[in-house]
Amino acid sequence: MPDLLIELRSEEIPARMQRKAAGDLKKLVTDALVGAGLTYEGAREYWSPRRLTLDIRGLNARSADVREERKGPRTDANEKAIEGFLRAAGLSSIGEAHVHSDPKKGEFYVAHIVRPGRAAEDIIADVMPAIIRDFPWPKSMRSGAASARPGSLRWVRPLQSIVCTFGAETEETKVIPFEVDGIVAGNVTYGHRFHAPEAISVRRFADYSEQLEKAKVVLDAERRKQMISADAHNIAFANGLELVEDEGLLEEVAGLVEWPRVLMGSFDEGYLDIPSEIIRLTIKTNQKCFVTRRAGAATLSNKFILVANIEASDGGQEIIHGNGKVVRARLSDAAHFWKRDQGDLPDLETLQASAEKFALDLEKPLDQRMAKLDTLNVTFHAKLGTQGERVARIRALAAALAEVTGADAALVDRAAVLAKADLRTEAVGEFPELQGIMGHKYAALQGEERAVADAIEDHYKPQGPSDRVPTDPVSVTVALADKLDTLVGFWAIDEKPTGSKDPYALRRAALGVIRLVLEGKARLPMLPFFDVALAGLKAQRPDIAGEIGGDLLAFFHDRLKVYLRDLGARYDLIDAVLTPGADDLLMIARRVEALTAFITAEEGKNLLAGTKRATQILAAEEKKGTEVAARVDEKLFRLDAERTLHASIMIASDDARQAIVKEDFRSAMEALSRLREPVDVFFNAVLVNDEDMAIRANRLALLGLIRTATGEVADFSKIAG
Repeated sequence: MPDLLIELRSEEIPARMQRKAAGDLKKLVTDALVGAGLTYEGAREYWSPRRLTLDIRGLNARSADVREERKGPRTDANEKAIEGFLRAAGLSSIGEAHVHSDPKKGEFYVAHIVRPGRAAEDIIADVMPAIIRDFPWPKSMRSGAASARPGSLRWVRPLQSIVCTFGAETEETKVIPFEVDGIVAGNVTYGHRFHAPEAISVRRFADYSEQLEKAKVVLDAERRKQMISADAHNIAFANGLELVEDEGLLEEVAGLVEWPRVLMGSFDEGYLDIPSEIIRLTIKTNQKCFVTRRAGAATLSNKFILVANIEASDGGQEIIHGNGKVVRARLSDAAHFWKRDQGDLPDLETLQASAEKFALDLEKPLDQRMAKLDTLNVTFHAKLGTQGERVARIRALAAALAEVTGADAALVDRAAVLAKADLRTEAVGEFPELQGIMGHKYAALQGEERAVADAIEDHYKPQGPSDRVPTDPVSVTVALADKLDTLVGFWAIDEKPTGSKDPYALRRAALGVIRLVLEGKARLPMLPFFDVALAGLKAQRPDIAGEIGGDLLAFFHDRLKVYLRDLGARYDLIDAVLTPGADDLLMIARRVEALTAFITAEEGKNLLAGTKRATQILAAEEKKGTEVAARVDEKLFRLDAERTLHASIMIASDDARQAIVKEDFRSAMEALSRLREPVDVFFNAVLVNDEDMAIRANRLALLGLIRTATGEVADFSKIAG
């Protein structure tokens, strides 16, 4: 079966766009081919800075014929109906139609239509121009003389050539010469821009990739990454160092080079006085270079690793020298930021009011930055006020939370006040990724308590499912206050996540709260603190009205379900314990954990079977409108099985209730499991739907006691099985 090779070669594609673009090309082409009736054995995409490539194997040479039956009018229909049927079916006369009979509908015409298949080359030539013209680049541009014409091709960078060859392994390939904006698809590509700029004629993928390799182009991005990583580790090791891993930078650099060559540069050791985080980001952001450290050391070395795209005749010395000059200049700027942030601001007299508002010490640099943040009225969000107002809200909320978390109130207050101060530092202004990290360093330099410095860094955490969760009570308290203020604020102004859109990362904030509570085993009722946060916001923004508690709590429930499912909990068991007003997240998780352990044991299966039978009968009768007594009347019992079940329910309910008070859900379920035998005896000996309406209503009320008793632990009707 034939194979298809497609290459779209252009000027350099931004590294961040390459992987997705190659995936989009694969999906768009294969979807179009399958939609046109072709099948294929396999497809793989490739990408480099200057090309997107698609290798499709085992493609049908022709699409299958399509046979279709089109039902027409009855044979005794009027002439106009028959003419319309002939036009729609593409028949020249009614004699070409077939007559089918139906016992109910009589005889009617049917057209047997055969649509012949098409050659794969024709299909490819038809679908490719539209795919290229409508390619979903995040950003695109017009170029060349054709760009003056309306509707000219838009591409991420100027498109230079197209390769499209098709053919079986044992045959000569054909070029499918479709055209897009004057570029005609052919079998010619080009290698490395400097090492091999000559034209290369290709037939199919095997010789295409082989010839590109000879022309200094490593087509496979994953292989380029492996080459860079291996060479970087080796050169670091040879110099007594270890590479500081950075998967994001590795992905980016692999998208910047076609023929990677790894080199090592250096900078003055004096710059190592700058925090390692600043050095790493300076070198990474500006020069796309990796940093190194001594084996086992926490701080960096003065050696960095760069990746060139050429084999230089001087062994790369000029490249190393040029990169070194830029790195040293950038580090000089970083050293300037670092020193400036530790000095006094020039306008301290203008900061006095803010200093008094937040009890700041203007002798300390970080306090000055917090005062400056407030004085400048830096906006957090147009509807939620300034950063200074937000810090005031976080401060008040953190004070309330400290009563529950047990954190030192004075340390919590100090950490909350300084948490956002580093937003006004020059280091964070240059590298926003360092917010929190730089606050921690500057707090330590000015002598803050360690718990305060840690909380300044950690109040942003956790920022995702794999991020570290703070454990110190001060850090946990400020982190909770920060996230709850964010969630309550955006809920209050109705800026909630919708579908896949979550511009303010509110899902991440909610997951952060859940992880702080559950992994820290904190007993934290959500609703009261929603109210505290909302009250603080309304005090600053009286125009904000309404309540958010139930709606925001439902959002937390959704996030909690996702979190617990990721840990392996069954969705039905989560639903069984989750009630609309449940706001103690740790209690919910413990109930799910206990129910999961219990329901898989024999006694749990027994309880589930007996309870579900009782609740299903009761629910069915309630749905029909059957009368159910408001309370059980022992005088209406006629059989010992009724009396035994009633007594068993009373004992089990009381034992379960006492266990729940102690938060011993396992014992509560064990107490309820003792109902299985009397329930079975009851159903074997007692007819619930007695002819006597009073007895029937009383027996249904008895089933209602079973539902009520078990409902204190979980809604067993929601459990599968």
